[in-house]
Parts: sequence; C-alpha cells; structure tokens
Amino acid sequence: MRVWIDLTNSPHVVYFRPLVRLLRERGHDVTLTARDFAQTLELLEDAGLEHTVAGPPHGGASRAAKAAAMAKRLRALRGFARTRRFDLALSHASHELPLVARSLGVPSSYAFDYEFALAQHGLGCRAATRVVVPDAIPQERLDRLGAPARKVRRYAGLKEEYYLHGFVPDPQVLDDLELDRSRILAVVRTPPEVSLYHRHGNPLFTDVLDRLGSDPDVQAVVLPRTPDQRDVLEAARLPSLVVPGRAVDALSLVAQADLVVSAGGTMNREAVALGTPVYTTFSGRLGAVDALLVREGRLRTLTSADVLRVERKGQAAPVATRPPDLLLDCLLSALEG
Repeated sequence: MRVWIDLTNSPHVVYFRPLVRLLRERGHDVTLTARDFAQTLELLEDAGLEHTVAGPPHGGASRAAKAAAMAKRLRALRGFARTRRFDLALSHASHELPLVARSLGVPSSYAFDYEFALAQHGLGCRAATRVVVPDAIPQERLDRLGAPARKVRRYAGLKEEYYLHGFVPDPQVLDDLELDRSRILAVVRTPPEVSLYHRHGNPLFTDVLDRLGSDPDVQAVVLPRTPDQRDVLEAARLPSLVVPGRAVDALSLVAQADLVVSAGGTMNREAVALGTPVYTTFSGRLGAVDALLVREGRLRTLTSADVLRVERKGQAAPVATRPPDLLLDCLLSALEG
C-alpha cells in the first residue's frame, strides 16, 4: 500500500514518527510531504525522515494571507500527488491533505485533538473519509464541524501517550544547551500567535517570562515557534532565559524539567504524560481534552505569574503509555470507506 502523510507543524513529527515506522515494518510504502513552519523541517531532518517540502510557508496571522497560502499549497500538493497513485492519505490537522485527497479519489484520515479551530477543522472533517479524535471530545462538537458519528473513530486517552510508548529521555539535551543542573529547569513554549483562534494575544505569558527570566535560581528554556518570536526573546536579554537557535529534543527536555509553562496544547499534554508539573497560559477556549486534564488536576490553569510554583518536581511517576498500533488502526479505518 502507498501511504501519503502530510506534516504542517512541529508536533506532527513526533506524532507520526512511530506510525511511519509501523507502516514500513508492515511493508507499506510511506511518502512524506511537509510545510516549512515552526521547526517541522528541522525535526524531520533530526528524525531521519525523508520528506518533500510542498507549498509556501505558513500564511501568517491574517485571514487573507492564510487563504492565499492555502490556495498555493493545495495546488502544490495536488501537483505532487496527482501521478503517485496513493492508496491512503493521513494527517493531523493538515486540512489541505483531505481536500486534495478527496479531489484525487484517495481515502483519507484527518486527526486532531483541539476542536475549536472551526474554520480549519470544518474543511478537514468534511473532506476526509475518516475523522480520528480522542474520546474526550463530545460528538455534538464534531457534528458542528461536519463529522457525524459514522465518520468518526475515537481513541482512548491522549495522543501523546501513544507516541511516547517506549520513550527514554536523553540527558544529552541538557549538555547541548549548556544548562546548569544546579538550577531549577523550566521549559516554556510560546503562544501560537499566528493561529486564528489565538488572535487576541496573551499578556500573562509576558509576565511569566519576566518572572522566570529574572530569577537567578532558574534556567528557563524558551522554545519559540517562529523566527520573529526568537528575535523578540533574544532582544529581551533576560538573564535566566535560554533560547535555542534551532529545534531541540523537546520531549527529553520536558521529561527532565521541573516545570513546564505552555501557551499551546501539545507540550502541555506531553508534560502531563511525562509526569512533569505543567501550567497552561492558553487564553483561548480550552478544548475538551485540556478541560478534562484541568478537572483531574493534571494540568494547572495559570491566572497570574505570581502564583507560579517554581520548585524541584521530585520523583516523577512512571510514564503510562499506550501502544501506537491502536492509534494507527484508527487512522487505517479510512480504508473501510
């Protein structure tokens, strides 16, 4: 079977890495396309995953720019796939892929775990053969996106628990960043400022940076999403901030951190799965998955930088993971029609 996977953001690399391995172990031919956004290309290179860059980079924050970039990317993906005779197309929140796959008559699975990116998921859900989501998302929210129950396949728990199966943190990442192991290690992920659902900004995040970046007992590794964010962070010259110049092994970093503060979603859930205390500063509407984690006390909502607990985390509980085969089976269900 010829399988096409499209990756448009850095979390998609760790999501699909074990699934690509499983597909190839089963004898399938897997082809990857990618968008030049965040650290996606660097992470693909670090993972040794051959790929083709298709279409322009991210369109930016405005709707008009997003629409123009999407049109160009749709043309590029269709041109790439037209003669390759793929049997199945897979993506996680790459809504362009199911649109192109449908135009070419290729079954597709469209996965996501944040249901309030309405414009994006409305396109992906309607075009896809199968919609794959965590079981925490209520069906009525999927109905609104054009994903009736007959089209949906669900998996238990967090997607992060599947790709962390068998994960062993690499301590080398601490040495690569020249971190002082005697200081408290915080990992900070910047807001998704270019996302439509996050247009209103996040002043709390700035307060968090000021607090952590001025604390001599802390080293805060800040992982920016874009070059512009990196430039702003470096210009701040806060003494306790460490801003890597390229993509790093963020999973190993989070596993060894004392705390995580993230304005996004995936890194929050990675920290939950790895047993690292984590605060969210996300100022949009919490999706069902993160809302459940908050209710369970596994994810903390930060309302003020003053209440941030900066301390050693102690011994983390063993990571509870799930076999990635179960997630792959959900995605492959698109072949059932």
